[in-house]
Amino acid sequence: MNLKLKIKDLLLICLIYFGFTSVFNAQNLDKDCFKTGADRPELYLPLLKNKTIAVLTNQTGLLKDRTNLVDFLIKKNIKIKTIFAPEHGFRGDADAGEHVKNGKDLKTEIPIISLYGDNKKPKPEQLKGIDVVVFDIQDVGVRFYTYISTLSYLMEAAAENNVEVMVLDRPNPNDGFIDGPVLKPAFSSFVGLHEVPVVYGLTIGEYGKMVNGEHWLKNGVQAKYTVIPMQNYHKKQRYDFLEKPSPNLPNAKSINLYPSLCFFEGTQVSVGRGTDLPFQIFGSPWTKDFPYQFTPKPSRGAKDPFLNGKLCFGENLAKKNLDLREINLKWLIAAYADYKNPNESFFLKNLFFDKLAGSDILRKQIIAKTPEKEIRKSWQKDLEKFQKIRAKYVMYED
Repeated sequence: MNLKLKIKDLLLICLIYFGFTSVFNAQNLDKDCFKTGADRPELYLPLLKNKTIAVLTNQTGLLKDRTNLVDFLIKKNIKIKTIFAPEHGFRGDADAGEHVKNGKDLKTEIPIISLYGDNKKPKPEQLKGIDVVVFDIQDVGVRFYTYISTLSYLMEAAAENNVEVMVLDRPNPNDGFIDGPVLKPAFSSFVGLHEVPVVYGLTIGEYGKMVNGEHWLKNGVQAKYTVIPMQNYHKKQRYDFLEKPSPNLPNAKSINLYPSLCFFEGTQVSVGRGTDLPFQIFGSPWTKDFPYQFTPKPSRGAKDPFLNGKLCFGENLAKKNLDLREINLKWLIAAYADYKNPNESFFLKNLFFDKLAGSDILRKQIIAKTPEKEIRKSWQKDLEKFQKIRAKYVMYED
């Protein structure tokens, strides 16, 4: 009998010990696990209490349980006056470059103001009565992806109208390296406002800090700027998204190929808009030596895709094992060399390619058949200069 009691006592002690250990480990796990800025409401809700706010967000502004940030803030009795919507709209279903209309959110009846098209920068009357604009958008860490331009214009307007900007930080899926040509000021546009490389190695929260700290806003103004940091974020680690950042970047492969393939958007070559593999394939009716074939057709994310209905010859990169931590120019160089169209030059007449590249240098290097190694070497001095600027604003383990 005593032996049985001792065994029971021993089992009880073990259960208590391992039970406490499990709770302790669970607490530590919660303490150490990764969280986005949106998933740290204990940091930002006290700063928003009793204030009138606007929210600049889209379909990616989600908490880990997939609750939309706007719905969450309303539930927490935060007063939202306006929703600002970037390119692709509040719900993220508009084509690239498509005009997004102002309106009302059907669920909350909060007014929606589009910050795309002719109204890229909030007007003073659109910020009237607002104390803080909360920015929560999943970016992709590439200069010509327009959400960093939207943030910059917001910060500029906020600085001019004494409104605070609060960024709920999110991962950069192209973090941990910098690469590509650095933009020259004469080529500044909505697809590249600042003197940064194509891949700049900063989260969107860090990017805003840099823009503010370097006085890159118009007339050197500085916004009252707050970043709600992520918890346990590592720049060389890759994180899953709850929602694709835009219609034609449906997965990690497309996002990591985007810095290399987006140059084709300034040429007569399709990047697969209007197919099941956008930004994972490329091709043209005039590059017939390539083996892969596809035909762009209207789809939800591309209502009238480039080269609509035309048979294209190119390459499928979707299943290839590639090093996606640097820009690959081989595809661009090879497509230019194979291009045979007597009626249209490889580069679009509007020279949109130069805006994407940040200057006319890369286009001239491609035409001159400059080897990739030499092209990459020509970037290095500017990249080293940028790295010194970037280093001042890094918030996470690099």
